[in-house]
Amino acid sequence: MSRFIAAATAVLTVHAAIATRAAAQQENTKDAYQWSGRVAPGRWIRVVNLNGSITFGTAPGADVEVVATEHWRRGDPSAVRFDLQKSGADGGDVTVCALWGTRARCDSRSADEHDDNPERNNDLSVEFRVLVPRGVKVAASTVNGAVVVTGVTEEISASTVNGQVDVTGGGAPISASTVNGEVKAHVTKVNAANRMKFSAVNGNVVVDLPTDLAADVDLSTVTGSLRSDYPMTVSGRIGGQRMNAHIGSPGGPTISISTVNGNVELRRG
Repeated sequence: MSRFIAAATAVLTVHAAIATRAAAQQENTKDAYQWSGRVAPGRWIRVVNLNGSITFGTAPGADVEVVATEHWRRGDPSAVRFDLQKSGADGGDVTVCALWGTRARCDSRSADEHDDNPERNNDLSVEFRVLVPRGVKVAASTVNGAVVVTGVTEEISASTVNGQVDVTGGGAPISASTVNGEVKAHVTKVNAANRMKFSAVNGNVVVDLPTDLAADVDLSTVTGSLRSDYPMTVSGRIGGQRMNAHIGSPGGPTISISTVNGNVELRRG
């Protein structure tokens, strides 16, 4: 009987340990920061993050709306604080930051400049969701996380280090970049005065453009392939991994699409 009790006790102990580990591994979430306010057409709303994604969408009204949600299992949510800074003429540009570390400061610089060596075993991440009215320019910068931009009518600047960038825009300049991940872009309209640049280091770059495109294009890769759905007039010498060409009627912007380790695809919308 004593052996049976000892064995049963051991089983219960193991089950309790498993339950404790499972509980410790459950994800916690908390809406940690919210801001809404007016940003005039033609001005910037910038979001700077370090660990976590940034998503932009269309606002239902005239105000910009920002919500930041913290996610963690074993981390410490107090390791992150939030700040908002206004800049530019009359303070019309707004920058919202998730800051790791006590010395980090909120500005429009790259997100990796806001890390003053926080605890590396902290799995805390911050997910930003931002709604933007028509006419407002947007910029998103993070290090570990995806960046998604849709429903924005003005200039877009989107970058990450480890993650995918997915942007949709038209009629305004677009810059989208990542180091480790894929860049995907859907451009609904091309304006002759607006340059566009899409780049990755380790990942594919896929860009959808209008069927009536007129533009100069610069396509390049080091280890991958180049593919285009458009007939092109090539200028200069064609290299195996680089092509300079014109598409469509004369005129149009310059569109640069590049990667180092990956493929480049230019798709006809």
